Amino acid sequence: MYLIDTNIFLEVMLSRGRKEYCKELLRRLRDGREEGIVTDFTIHSIIVIMDKFEKLRELKEFLSSLSAYKGLYVFHTNLAVEVEAVERALEGKLDMDDAIQYSSAVAAGVKCIISYDKHFDGLDIPRKTPEEVLR
Repeated sequence: MYLIDTNIFLEVMLSRGRKEYCKELLRRLRDGREEGIVTDFTIHSIIVIMDKFEKLRELKEFLSSLSAYKGLYVFHTNLAVEVEAVERALEGKLDMDDAIQYSSAVAAGVKCIISYDKHFDGLDIPRKTPEEVLR
């Protein structure tokens, strides 16, 4: 089980350079060949970002598609996870955005975080890129 970071979805939605790797990973999650979680925090972050880029049609398609994923589950943060995230941010290694993701990964017991964000490097839960997972 993986935690899928926000930037994996945004690579596809904003047609960035590594979108093909991300699309393949997301296809595997959709088809149930891989399993992962996405935090409700990620979903809300994507809502804000896509609104900022005035891509509401793409946002609607994304939100509608989430229920079709056989191997992707929404992880709902709770106050305990969020307090833990603040503690991690106070340690100075992660900003709040990354701390919420990491604390969620710990709470969910995932084996790695799939992300392009190098701030997750060197932590107890390893970070992998989609390219590494797809090999």
